[in-house]
Amino acid sequence: MALLSAFGYGISDFVGAIASRRVAALRVVLVSYPIALVILAVLAMAVGGEINQGAVFWGALCGVSQAFGIWWFYAALGSGPISVVSPLTAILVAGIPVGAGLVLGERPSAIAAVGVVLALVAVVLVSRETTDQDVAPHKFTPTVAWLTVGSGLAFGLNFVLIHQAPVDAKLWPLVFARLSASVLVLVIAAVSANLRPPRGTPLRLAMLAALLDAGANVAMLLALQASYLSLAGVLMSLYPAVTVLLAIVVLRERVTRWQVLGMVVAVGAVAMIAAG
Repeated sequence: MALLSAFGYGISDFVGAIASRRVAALRVVLVSYPIALVILAVLAMAVGGEINQGAVFWGALCGVSQAFGIWWFYAALGSGPISVVSPLTAILVAGIPVGAGLVLGERPSAIAAVGVVLALVAVVLVSRETTDQDVAPHKFTPTVAWLTVGSGLAFGLNFVLIHQAPVDAKLWPLVFARLSASVLVLVIAAVSANLRPPRGTPLRLAMLAALLDAGANVAMLLALQASYLSLAGVLMSLYPAVTVLLAIVVLRERVTRWQVLGMVVAVGAVAMIAAG
Protein backbone atom coordinates (compact mmCIF):
# COMPACT_ATOMS: atom_id res chain seq x y z
CA MET A 1 0.00 0.00 0.00
CA ALA A 2 2.88 2.37 0.76
CA LEU A 3 4.28 1.91 -2.75
CA LEU A 4 0.82 2.31 -4.30
CA SER A 5 0.50 5.57 -2.38
CA ALA A 6 3.91 6.70 -3.64
CA PHE A 7 2.88 5.90 -7.21
CA GLY A 8 -0.34 7.90 -6.86
CA TYR A 9 1.41 10.85 -5.23
CA GLY A 10 4.08 10.85 -7.93
CA ILE A 11 1.62 11.08 -10.81
CA SER A 12 -0.61 13.55 -8.96
CA ASP A 13 2.36 15.82 -8.24
CA PHE A 14 3.37 15.83 -11.89
CA VAL A 15 -0.16 16.63 -13.08
CA GLY A 16 -0.49 19.39 -10.47
CA ALA A 17 2.88 20.82 -11.45
CA ILE A 18 1.89 21.08 -15.12
CA ALA A 19 -1.33 22.85 -14.14
CA SER A 20 0.60 25.20 -11.82
CA ARG A 21 2.81 26.30 -14.71
CA ARG A 22 -0.29 27.70 -16.43
CA VAL A 23 -2.20 29.25 -13.51
CA ALA A 24 -1.48 30.13 -9.88
CA ALA A 25 -0.86 27.03 -7.74
CA LEU A 26 -3.56 28.08 -5.27
CA ARG A 27 -6.19 28.05 -8.01
CA VAL A 28 -5.29 24.45 -8.85
CA VAL A 29 -5.69 23.36 -5.21
CA LEU A 30 -8.94 25.34 -5.04
CA VAL A 31 -10.40 22.76 -7.43
CA SER A 32 -8.53 19.57 -6.54
CA TYR A 33 -9.12 19.63 -2.78
CA PRO A 34 -12.94 19.99 -2.72
CA ILE A 35 -13.26 17.28 -5.39
CA ALA A 36 -11.00 14.97 -3.39
CA LEU A 37 -13.12 15.75 -0.31
CA VAL A 38 -16.28 14.53 -2.05
CA ILE A 39 -14.54 11.36 -3.26
CA LEU A 40 -13.14 10.57 0.19
CA ALA A 41 -16.51 11.24 1.88
CA VAL A 42 -18.29 8.81 -0.46
CA LEU A 43 -15.62 6.16 0.16
CA ALA A 44 -15.77 6.70 3.93
CA MET A 45 -19.54 6.26 4.00
CA ALA A 46 -19.23 3.08 1.94
CA VAL A 47 -16.50 1.59 4.14
CA GLY A 48 -18.02 2.66 7.46
CA GLY A 49 -16.03 3.34 10.61
CA GLU A 50 -16.55 5.26 13.83
CA ILE A 51 -16.61 9.05 13.75
CA ASN A 52 -15.00 9.91 17.08
CA GLN A 53 -13.09 12.78 18.66
CA GLY A 54 -9.72 11.36 17.63
CA ALA A 55 -10.75 11.09 13.99
CA VAL A 56 -11.96 14.70 13.94
CA PHE A 57 -9.04 16.19 15.89
CA TRP A 58 -6.13 14.44 14.19
CA GLY A 59 -7.82 14.63 10.79
CA ALA A 60 -8.45 18.38 11.05
CA LEU A 61 -4.92 19.03 12.30
CA CYS A 62 -3.52 16.95 9.45
CA GLY A 63 -5.60 18.98 6.99
CA VAL A 64 -3.91 22.22 8.03
CA SER A 65 -0.54 20.63 7.29
CA GLN A 66 -1.85 19.31 3.97
CA ALA A 67 -3.18 22.68 2.85
CA PHE A 68 0.07 24.56 3.35
CA GLY A 69 2.12 21.63 2.07
CA ILE A 70 0.31 21.25 -1.25
CA TRP A 71 0.08 25.01 -1.82
CA TRP A 72 3.81 25.56 -1.30
CA PHE A 73 4.68 22.37 -3.18
CA TYR A 74 2.69 23.21 -6.31
CA ALA A 75 4.11 26.75 -6.21
CA ALA A 76 7.65 25.33 -6.07
CA LEU A 77 6.93 22.83 -8.85
CA GLY A 78 5.38 25.54 -11.01
CA SER A 79 8.40 27.85 -10.70
CA GLY A 80 11.33 25.46 -10.34
CA PRO A 81 12.62 22.28 -12.03
CA ILE A 82 10.32 19.39 -11.18
CA SER A 83 13.16 16.87 -11.05
CA VAL A 84 14.86 18.90 -8.29
CA VAL A 85 11.93 20.21 -6.23
CA SER A 86 10.09 16.89 -5.92
CA PRO A 87 13.02 14.78 -4.66
CA LEU A 88 14.32 17.47 -2.28
CA THR A 89 10.88 17.70 -0.73
CA ALA A 90 10.88 13.94 -0.33
CA ILE A 91 14.05 14.03 1.78
CA LEU A 92 12.14 15.90 4.49
CA VAL A 93 8.98 13.88 3.89
CA ALA A 94 11.00 10.70 4.58
CA GLY A 95 13.13 12.04 7.40
CA ILE A 96 10.37 13.41 9.63
CA PRO A 97 8.31 10.16 9.91
CA VAL A 98 11.49 8.14 10.48
CA GLY A 99 12.56 10.46 13.30
CA ALA A 100 9.08 10.56 14.79
CA GLY A 101 8.74 6.80 14.62
CA LEU A 102 11.99 6.27 16.50
CA VAL A 103 10.97 8.82 19.15
CA LEU A 104 7.64 7.01 19.57
CA GLY A 105 9.50 3.77 20.26
CA GLU A 106 9.46 2.01 16.88
CA ARG A 107 12.37 -0.39 16.36
CA PRO A 108 12.49 -1.80 12.82
CA SER A 109 14.55 -4.94 12.16
CA ALA A 110 18.20 -4.57 11.15
CA ILE A 111 17.56 -5.29 7.46
CA ALA A 112 14.61 -2.86 7.40
CA ALA A 113 16.74 -0.19 9.08
CA VAL A 114 19.42 -0.59 6.41
CA GLY A 115 16.68 -0.33 3.80
CA VAL A 116 15.53 2.97 5.35
CA VAL A 117 19.05 4.36 5.13
CA LEU A 118 19.36 3.24 1.51
CA ALA A 119 15.99 4.83 0.70
CA LEU A 120 17.18 8.15 2.12
CA VAL A 121 20.36 7.85 0.04
CA ALA A 122 18.23 7.08 -3.03
CA VAL A 123 16.17 10.23 -2.50
CA VAL A 124 19.34 12.32 -2.31
CA LEU A 125 20.74 10.77 -5.49
CA VAL A 126 17.50 11.26 -7.41
CA SER A 127 17.55 14.92 -6.35
CA ARG A 128 20.75 15.71 -8.26
CA GLU A 129 20.05 18.99 -10.10
CA THR A 130 18.88 19.05 -13.72
CA THR A 131 17.35 21.62 -16.05
CA ASP A 132 14.33 21.12 -18.27
CA GLN A 133 13.43 22.12 -21.80
CA ASP A 134 9.77 22.97 -21.13
CA VAL A 135 9.52 26.18 -23.19
CA ALA A 136 11.69 28.15 -20.72
CA PRO A 137 14.24 27.02 -18.11
CA HIS A 138 12.91 26.73 -14.57
CA LYS A 139 15.61 27.65 -12.04
CA PHE A 140 16.00 26.57 -8.42
CA THR A 141 15.87 30.08 -6.90
CA PRO A 142 15.95 30.97 -3.15
CA THR A 143 12.16 31.42 -3.23
CA VAL A 144 11.70 27.98 -4.74
CA ALA A 145 14.10 26.58 -2.12
CA TRP A 146 12.06 28.01 0.77
CA LEU A 147 8.83 26.73 -0.75
CA THR A 148 10.43 23.29 -1.17
CA VAL A 149 11.60 23.13 2.46
CA GLY A 150 8.24 24.36 3.77
CA SER A 151 6.28 21.80 1.76
CA GLY A 152 8.62 18.98 2.83
CA LEU A 153 8.16 19.83 6.51
CA ALA A 154 4.38 20.10 6.10
CA PHE A 155 4.06 16.81 4.21
CA GLY A 156 6.30 14.95 6.66
CA LEU A 157 4.24 16.25 9.57
CA ASN A 158 1.12 15.18 7.67
CA PHE A 159 2.16 11.50 7.90
CA VAL A 160 2.94 11.82 11.61
CA LEU A 161 -0.40 13.46 12.43
CA ILE A 162 -2.64 11.11 10.45
CA HIS A 163 -0.81 8.15 11.98
CA GLN A 164 -2.20 9.20 15.38
CA ALA A 165 -5.82 8.84 14.21
CA PRO A 166 -7.73 5.84 15.65
CA VAL A 167 -7.80 2.78 13.38
CA ASP A 168 -11.50 2.11 14.07
CA ALA A 169 -12.36 5.41 12.36
CA LYS A 170 -11.19 3.85 9.06
CA LEU A 171 -11.28 6.54 6.31
CA TRP A 172 -13.02 9.30 8.28
CA PRO A 173 -9.77 10.99 9.42
CA LEU A 174 -8.98 11.59 5.72
CA VAL A 175 -12.39 13.22 5.24
CA PHE A 176 -11.88 15.63 8.14
CA ALA A 177 -8.34 16.30 6.97
CA ARG A 178 -9.49 17.26 3.51
CA LEU A 179 -12.42 19.26 4.93
CA SER A 180 -10.18 21.46 7.09
CA ALA A 181 -7.66 21.75 4.26
CA SER A 182 -10.35 22.83 1.79
CA VAL A 183 -11.70 25.48 4.17
CA LEU A 184 -8.19 26.83 4.75
CA VAL A 185 -7.46 26.90 1.02
CA LEU A 186 -10.70 28.82 0.39
CA VAL A 187 -9.75 31.41 3.01
CA ILE A 188 -6.22 31.82 1.66
CA ALA A 189 -7.54 32.07 -1.91
CA ALA A 190 -10.03 34.76 -0.90
CA VAL A 191 -7.41 36.81 0.94
CA SER A 192 -4.91 36.54 -1.91
CA ALA A 193 -7.44 37.36 -4.66
CA ASN A 194 -7.20 33.85 -6.16
CA LEU A 195 -10.77 32.80 -5.40
CA ARG A 196 -11.56 31.70 -8.95
CA PRO A 197 -11.13 28.25 -10.46
CA PRO A 198 -8.96 27.68 -13.54
CA ARG A 199 -10.46 26.95 -16.91
CA GLY A 200 -9.67 24.71 -19.84
CA THR A 201 -6.66 22.41 -19.56
CA PRO A 202 -5.61 23.54 -16.04
CA LEU A 203 -9.13 22.74 -14.78
CA ARG A 204 -9.03 19.26 -16.30
CA LEU A 205 -5.56 18.66 -14.86
CA ALA A 206 -6.73 19.82 -11.41
CA MET A 207 -9.64 17.36 -11.56
CA LEU A 208 -7.30 14.53 -12.53
CA ALA A 209 -4.94 15.48 -9.71
CA ALA A 210 -7.87 15.27 -7.28
CA LEU A 211 -8.70 11.70 -8.34
CA LEU A 212 -5.10 10.58 -8.04
CA ASP A 213 -4.61 12.38 -4.73
CA ALA A 214 -7.71 10.80 -3.18
CA GLY A 215 -6.53 7.33 -4.13
CA ALA A 216 -3.02 8.02 -2.85
CA ASN A 217 -4.41 9.27 0.49
CA VAL A 218 -6.46 6.11 1.02
CA ALA A 219 -3.42 3.95 0.28
CA MET A 220 -1.35 6.14 2.63
CA LEU A 221 -3.72 5.66 5.57
CA LEU A 222 -3.96 1.91 5.03
CA ALA A 223 -0.17 1.67 4.86
CA LEU A 224 0.30 3.66 8.06
CA GLN A 225 -2.28 1.52 9.87
CA ALA A 226 -0.60 -1.71 8.79
CA SER A 227 3.06 -0.83 9.36
CA TYR A 228 5.53 1.26 11.35
CA LEU A 229 5.39 5.00 10.71
CA SER A 230 9.15 4.97 10.06
CA LEU A 231 8.90 2.24 7.40
CA ALA A 232 5.70 3.29 5.62
CA GLY A 233 6.79 6.93 5.63
CA VAL A 234 10.09 6.27 3.90
CA LEU A 235 8.50 4.01 1.29
CA MET A 236 5.87 6.63 0.44
CA SER A 237 8.62 9.24 0.14
CA LEU A 238 9.94 7.41 -2.93
CA TYR A 239 7.22 9.09 -5.02
CA PRO A 240 9.79 11.41 -6.72
CA ALA A 241 10.99 8.47 -8.84
CA VAL A 242 7.60 8.49 -10.59
CA THR A 243 7.53 12.29 -10.87
CA VAL A 244 11.08 12.44 -12.23
CA LEU A 245 10.40 9.73 -14.82
CA LEU A 246 7.35 11.63 -16.07
CA ALA A 247 9.34 14.88 -16.15
CA ILE A 248 12.03 13.16 -18.21
CA VAL A 249 9.58 11.64 -20.69
CA VAL A 250 7.05 14.48 -21.02
CA LEU A 251 9.11 17.63 -20.34
CA ARG A 252 12.42 16.27 -21.66
CA GLU A 253 14.18 17.00 -18.39
CA ARG A 254 17.61 15.46 -18.60
CA VAL A 255 18.37 12.49 -16.37
CA THR A 256 21.86 12.10 -14.89
CA ARG A 257 23.78 8.97 -13.99
CA TRP A 258 23.28 9.85 -10.33
CA GLN A 259 19.52 9.88 -10.77
CA VAL A 260 19.60 6.49 -12.49
CA LEU A 261 21.74 5.14 -9.64
CA GLY A 262 19.29 6.61 -7.15
CA MET A 263 16.38 4.79 -8.76
CA VAL A 264 18.30 1.51 -8.68
CA VAL A 265 19.17 2.03 -5.01
CA ALA A 266 15.49 2.82 -4.33
CA VAL A 267 14.46 -0.58 -5.72
CA GLY A 268 16.98 -2.29 -3.43
CA ALA A 269 15.78 -0.26 -0.45
CA VAL A 270 12.16 -1.25 -1.07
CA ALA A 271 13.14 -4.92 -1.23
CA MET A 272 15.05 -4.70 2.07
CA ILE A 273 12.24 -2.85 3.89
CA ALA A 274 9.70 -5.37 2.62
CA ALA A 275 11.90 -8.29 3.69
CA GLY A 276 12.38 -6.71 7.15
